[in-house]
Amino acid sequence: MDNWRNELARLESQGMLRSLRVVDGGQGPRVKVNGRDVLLLCSNNYLGIANHPALVEKMVAATQRYGIGSGASRLISGTMPPHAELEERIATFKETQAALLFNSGYAANTGVLQGLFGPDDMIFSDALNHASIIDGCRLSSARILVYPHCDHVALADLMEREKPSRKGRWLIVTDGVFSMDGDVAPLPELCDLKDRFDALLMVDDAHGTGVSGRTGRGTGEALGCLDRIDLHMGTLGKALGCAGAYLAADRAIIDTLINRSRSFIFSTSLPPGVPAAVLAAIDLVDSDEGFNLRRKLEKNRSVFAEQLKTGGMDLLGSTTQIVPVLTRDPGPTMKMTERLLEKGIFLQGVRPPTVAPGLCRLRATVMAAHSETELADAAAKILDVYGEQAG
Repeated sequence: MDNWRNELARLESQGMLRSLRVVDGGQGPRVKVNGRDVLLLCSNNYLGIANHPALVEKMVAATQRYGIGSGASRLISGTMPPHAELEERIATFKETQAALLFNSGYAANTGVLQGLFGPDDMIFSDALNHASIIDGCRLSSARILVYPHCDHVALADLMEREKPSRKGRWLIVTDGVFSMDGDVAPLPELCDLKDRFDALLMVDDAHGTGVSGRTGRGTGEALGCLDRIDLHMGTLGKALGCAGAYLAADRAIIDTLINRSRSFIFSTSLPPGVPAAVLAAIDLVDSDEGFNLRRKLEKNRSVFAEQLKTGGMDLLGSTTQIVPVLTRDPGPTMKMTERLLEKGIFLQGVRPPTVAPGLCRLRATVMAAHSETELADAAAKILDVYGEQAG
């Protein structure tokens, strides 16, 4: 126990100790933290539909019909009509032959990479991929080569060098929208490389699904290459406002995962009310209301980001609803987080190991449910607090 206590003390002295905050209220623009009303500026509820009446209604109805828990894993007795219906709907949404539900994005990435790839295979992974991709690569036992962030030219050189020693399958894996920087992968160029080198392309579109593209089908749609991506991974707890994750792909890939993916096989399935609510969320994304919410989100992002850039903030090249403000060191970052909370803005600081040393940041996330006035006020307060620390 003393070893752990000493480690916690060390983390605290370095400004690196994490703790939990209780958020009271739904994931709307305003919540209560420590008993006070604050603007929520760190939620992934991008479209603001986590509390939407249509989703709540479908979840309640399915819960009343099927009960709260699913009772078993999918391969035992835990596959219910909502699970099967949602998988068919996701496959249609992503324009693939089939889809498979997972309990979380972490479970999806680790289970997919472990289930499909092995020691003779090679995985080319972006340097800033999510931790779940990194861990999934390790679990696969494949050889892992990390290429510089979003650098498709460097990746091409790397693949060319490795070509003479190739044995098994090759995979390029990348985030679609990068969760900490808010920038976007060069998917058309990665598609060209996977064709050139007879590789597969997997895209983790957790932060693009429901948001990016004219119809919300994700980063692939936005960049005109949806049909060229082999493995579409996404989550259901961000823009879609629910919980869980999926992989959409060819039927052979999905059937292989049903038989080999450990995170899928050895987990009790999602409560049936969850996929029922997700079905309503996808219907909403496909509707005029969903289209208007995406337009509102983009307008909100523009208002917020432009005010910060005008004030001299480094936003690390973000072009999406994820707007990082570079603060560099953990101590000042967390002081700014606390000072903003005092000013009524709930915005979390991000430190290593989530980001590299020297690249700490305030990670703001914009929602369609925010008003432009709220975001302009938040940007002004961020600039004020940043100035206090710099001064």
